[in-house]
Amino acid sequence: MGLFDFLFGEFIDVIDWTDDTQNTMVYRFPRYGNEIKYGAKLIVRESQQAIFVNEGEIADILGPGTYELETKNLPILTKLQHWDHGFNSPFKAEVYFINTKRFINLKWGTKNPIMLRDPEFGMVRLRAFGTYAIRVTDPQTFMTEIVGTDNLFSTQEITEQLTNIIVSKFATVMGDQEIAALDLAKNYENLGTFITAKISPFFEEYGLSLTNIFVENISLPEAVEKAMDKRTSREITGDLDKHIKYETGNALGNENGGGAADMIGMGAGLAMASKMANSLDGTSTPPPIPLTQEHYFIAINDKSHGPYDMKRIESLINDGTVIGDTLVWTEGMSQWQRAITVLSKYFPEAPPKL
Repeated sequence: MGLFDFLFGEFIDVIDWTDDTQNTMVYRFPRYGNEIKYGAKLIVRESQQAIFVNEGEIADILGPGTYELETKNLPILTKLQHWDHGFNSPFKAEVYFINTKRFINLKWGTKNPIMLRDPEFGMVRLRAFGTYAIRVTDPQTFMTEIVGTDNLFSTQEITEQLTNIIVSKFATVMGDQEIAALDLAKNYENLGTFITAKISPFFEEYGLSLTNIFVENISLPEAVEKAMDKRTSREITGDLDKHIKYETGNALGNENGGGAADMIGMGAGLAMASKMANSLDGTSTPPPIPLTQEHYFIAINDKSHGPYDMKRIESLINDGTVIGDTLVWTEGMSQWQRAITVLSKYFPEAPPKL
């Protein structure tokens, strides 16, 4: 084996990359000081793109296929150095492989609760989490904006930034949708589709495509969930009086109970049950206090107001709110009548016509 055969054996003649990590987005082919042989083969597999970088500048981007690195096949390579000897000398260039497959099952979630206005509960705090999937759609933008000179770039290096984008936009989307907290579960799928459409443009700035977002869970604070559980339990029991009697009967038949303490507890429970049953029946609620003087309703702007006692009516007459033509009504009247007719003593008599 001659000297030249030995030297050319040191040159790289096959450039390819296979990934078994499932999370590597960019891989720089290692040269270890060796140069790429003229006529070497470049193998770019499906779901890959290869980027040639020379002196810090992107020289070419190649899609899937097998390439022979010669100027007749790759005219762009004439811009590289060391092509001044009949295009037969080796050359140095950095080759980056971009993984364009879809990266799935990336996690996102709110670090702190999001404060929202709920139509049923008022102000609530929500936590949410789920997964999303991305892929590289613009390799040049992704290289220049995110990767730089990193020789091995994985999803872990960018997921935190992407999660921050999702969470910040998620709060805005939830505020715009105004979906009740109790209706969120049935809207997970639609919500995920809507959020994906709203957030995708922000991923394009990094050369990425947000393919989908899945909302796995949206939860309320623990205190609110406990209150909802109590409310649900109360509604499931149905007739509260029968439920109390049933629970009391179970307590009386409990074999583990015994002693004076158990009897006192059951007595207290029976007394409480009786009191609650009476309260539910309305027997302990006093009737409304009867009115001791006349009260009138007044019609202002085609709306009924009142009832007002005579002291209030007189005040409204004095300040001009109630005039002679104002319609009034009180119990016992068949229909509304003019105030000057019903309350004539409160209106000064007008002089007769001359």
